[in-house]
Amino acid sequence: MSGPQPAPAERRSDEGGAAGRSARMFQGIRRGRRGGEPTVVPEAEFGSYYGRPVLKAPVWEWKIAAYLFCGGLAAGSSVLAAGADLTGRPSLRRSCRIGSLGALGALGASLYFLVSDLGRPERFHHMLRVLKPTSPMSVGTWILSAFGPGAAAAAVAELLPARVRRRRLAGRLLDRLARPLGISAAATAPAVASYTAVLLSHTAVPGWSEVRDELPFVFVGSAAASGGGLGMLCAPVAEAGPARVFAAVGAAGEIVASRVMEHRLGLVGEVYREGHVATLRRASESLTAAGLLGTVLLAPRSRAGAAASGLALLTGSALQRFGVFEAGVASTKDPKYVVVAQRERLDARAGRVRSPKSG
Repeated sequence: MSGPQPAPAERRSDEGGAAGRSARMFQGIRRGRRGGEPTVVPEAEFGSYYGRPVLKAPVWEWKIAAYLFCGGLAAGSSVLAAGADLTGRPSLRRSCRIGSLGALGALGASLYFLVSDLGRPERFHHMLRVLKPTSPMSVGTWILSAFGPGAAAAAVAELLPARVRRRRLAGRLLDRLARPLGISAAATAPAVASYTAVLLSHTAVPGWSEVRDELPFVFVGSAAASGGGLGMLCAPVAEAGPARVFAAVGAAGEIVASRVMEHRLGLVGEVYREGHVATLRRASESLTAAGLLGTVLLAPRSRAGAAASGLALLTGSALQRFGVFEAGVASTKDPKYVVVAQRERLDARAGRVRSPKSG
């Protein structure tokens, strides 16, 4: 003989298991918000559905972090090379143009890994058929297409032997076009330095999306610091004055923007202040600060001091990009960084809607 049967309403409430409980919890929260009465539903414990994370971790590897660094280095070097060309500093111009070409080559190699992650990588060229302002990938493709040829051609002109530039028609033509091509690359360089920050922050990854307002300033400052660092590392002290100014302004801007970014972060700031990410970012800030001090105090007087300061700035810039990349990956592994941020945005939005009525 069977025991007492639950009432029909009770049977219906038990159906669905975890899904039913989640639905009732959400309905209880919504009723509490609409009626302005405190809800009796307890706070949810953050977990994952059957042990699965809320967000899928990015499948990108360290090569994409290298792509971020190379883009900034190529952009900063191109701006400095154009300035050196206009002010008559051939050694600085040559160093920065060749450095920009090397960074551009690494950027192209890293871009391959970014493209290979697309669903249909063979259709990547379709992005050049139309400019879609709402797509960071589309805009970035056009930016790189405008930047790359000018920067590469100006660098190739530096690498041509003198006899080829003087005696061959193609060499003479490329030598004459090197300056306008270098200036055109410098004009698009700020967009190259900052678009990668937009590319990251327009994802669902909390560690990147929550810093969308500050990350472009961090990346642009980092790009200027790395470009100036390369100029100090490779050019003689007598010609490296613009590189020192460029590096000092970029390093100071990077440090300030990075501090502001961490200060404004809420709960997700934990991923920037803990574990491996914190180690990378502390090393980045220490090296950038040391490079800034060396740029101001040592680089104007000593070739060795200039080289050491430039190397510190380059390393600090690279660690900055790797730290931001790793922070985004780490933020996808704990569901609280997704759930709490969404709840705070909903609460803020509900407060803005109610405030005009309450007044």
